[in-house]
Amino acid sequence: MLKVIAMSWPLLLGVMMLMVGNGMQGSLLGIRGTLEGFATFELSVVMSAYFAGFLFGSLTVPAMIRRVGHVRVFAALGSLISAVLVVYPVAPDWLVWSALRMLSGFCFCGVYITAESWLNNTATNETRGQALSAYMIVQMIGIISSQVLLNVDEPTSFTLFVIPSVLVSLAFMPLLLADTPAPTFETIRRLSFPALWRISPLGCMGMLLTGAIFAAMFGMSSVWGAMAGLTVAQISTFVGAMYVGGLVLQYPIGWLSDRRDRRGLILWLSVAAAVVMLVAAVLPLPFVLLLPVAMVLGGITNPLYSLLIAYTNDFLKKEEMAGASSGLLFLNGLGAIFGPLATGWVMERIGPRGFFLFIAVNFVALAAYAAWRMTRRAAPGVSGTFATVSPSASALAVGMVMEEADEGPPQGRD
Repeated sequence: MLKVIAMSWPLLLGVMMLMVGNGMQGSLLGIRGTLEGFATFELSVVMSAYFAGFLFGSLTVPAMIRRVGHVRVFAALGSLISAVLVVYPVAPDWLVWSALRMLSGFCFCGVYITAESWLNNTATNETRGQALSAYMIVQMIGIISSQVLLNVDEPTSFTLFVIPSVLVSLAFMPLLLADTPAPTFETIRRLSFPALWRISPLGCMGMLLTGAIFAAMFGMSSVWGAMAGLTVAQISTFVGAMYVGGLVLQYPIGWLSDRRDRRGLILWLSVAAAVVMLVAAVLPLPFVLLLPVAMVLGGITNPLYSLLIAYTNDFLKKEEMAGASSGLLFLNGLGAIFGPLATGWVMERIGPRGFFLFIAVNFVALAAYAAWRMTRRAAPGVSGTFATVSPSASALAVGMVMEEADEGPPQGRD
């Protein structure tokens, strides 16, 4: 691992700083938007716009990279992100914010694709698994660190928008000044959705539902906290606890994933999360008990995403993996666009508890579908290992993870 870090530290440092900036942006907008008097549904549109931009970027950025190259795309999109971050406080209108948020999602998608291309290019077959692990770890560390910086100043100040703008600008320096050559970029041919559905219906449905859950969690948690009357320190602690949970539970869930029927694990993890979310929706829990709720939410959602990819991988041929990763990410992106919108709609009607209720309903749906699929066919053999991947990663990173985790031929179709 130390050798991998020594080779890839400019990229890893840059990615961590990017995640700090992105994490601050997501939480800060929810808090500041509430203070500006935006309606809950208006804020849900703002949050949803990021994922719409991210999805659009996944379809268009590869063509940009092939046309003008990695370095130019990387620098241009980074400059746009930095500029967008300081425009929010001077244009406090939810429609303007939605447009800026969509642009931000598009740019971050392009930056991730470019960074992950570099990572793939610098890693060897022997170090790729370690490089991917380091990449996912620094992403989590960046998100957790971002919540600490929210307490540097009041959310009404300009300072909290300047900090992520500066961090994003600085994030590009280590990579652009490194002597690592720019990678080549190959087009990923997407596996058709009918073919992907035939291969793994549970993988497709699971990615759609976890997209909605993750987007609600990532985009609306700060809106929920502001509606519930939490302080900035409490909101940042709650959001940080979600990512700490994801970091802590990745390994034990991955260990179980490689030793039992993955459908059963998906089922019972979804049931456990649904129960905890329903308890949080029904009972007026004190803040000290909301932190374990946050850890369960993040601790199950993040590994569940990786688990669904590993499960789908069990049915894929080696040459299908890159195309399948693109299709899975597209389904996840569709769910992510829907998640904040539906959460905002529910919260406007029943109040802050709608945040937990919406997430619970999605977990129930996933558990029910997993249970039904278990009645259709016998459990497949596990042909590959569980590999950690962040829901914020691009199709390129997911494809790398799927190929890295593959250790044998597919076991059949779900």
